[in-house]
Amino acid sequence: MDPITIFWLFLILASLQPVLQRRFLEAARQRALSRLASERGSTVITLIHRQETMSLLGFPIFRHIDIDDSEGVLNAIRETPSDGPIDIVLHTPGGMVLAASQIAEALAEHRGPVRAFVPHYAMSGGTLIALAADEIHVDPHAALGPVDPQLGGYPAASILAAVEQAKEPEDRTLILADMSRKALRQVEDFVTGLLERRMEPERARKVARTLSSGVWTHDHPLTPRDLEELGLPVRVGVPGEIHALMRLYPQPRGRQSSVEYVPSRPPARLPGPGEHGGP
Repeated sequence: MDPITIFWLFLILASLQPVLQRRFLEAARQRALSRLASERGSTVITLIHRQETMSLLGFPIFRHIDIDDSEGVLNAIRETPSDGPIDIVLHTPGGMVLAASQIAEALAEHRGPVRAFVPHYAMSGGTLIALAADEIHVDPHAALGPVDPQLGGYPAASILAAVEQAKEPEDRTLILADMSRKALRQVEDFVTGLLERRMEPERARKVARTLSSGVWTHDHPLTPRDLEELGLPVRVGVPGEIHALMRLYPQPRGRQSSVEYVPSRPPARLPGPGEHGGP
């Protein structure tokens, strides 16, 4: 075979490799989801976003909860029997309030049991969705987050604080402040409605205000202990099958992973007195 032909074959194979890898990965995901759904007797839904980066007060992200996600999840809920269990796996930095609210409301209205699984994190809109579940299963070191609304990249609560301190705020700032008041009230009312299914109305309103009013920065992690103190239906521990499923959603990388490890093994026990080391 001449060198030019070899060169073109190499180019074709190199171009096909990512496509084939993606196909194999998608097939592995479907097998894992089918196996998990069969074992748990439920509809298993994944809402997993990769390519995320974090900043101090927000999430400048590449992928987030959007209308396509809400359409997909709503379709999955509609195809589930009205009393059938639903397990939703959440790994997301958040996203559109509209899309997250649609998903949360549909899950809350589902008559069958709804369980949310958070192996690593579900922030902002992801937390909003988790609040709609009857049970929230979190890894011991996983986190949810506040659901305070953000306007133009700024926390609504901080916009109001800035207006109160400004002597002569600009018209644009006043408009943002008006929108912030509405956004805070809307989110608090929505979260209160979700929580009233398992809490007294007064308690539900108090927890909703804590989560939505900007008590913390938007990326503040709420640990399982924090969530338990808020009275949320938290179960600490995520099945190994969920962690195995997450490995089928790798982070796209243009470089080698910065984390590598080799699982430790118990040291070989030396033969004691009177014991023989051989067969």
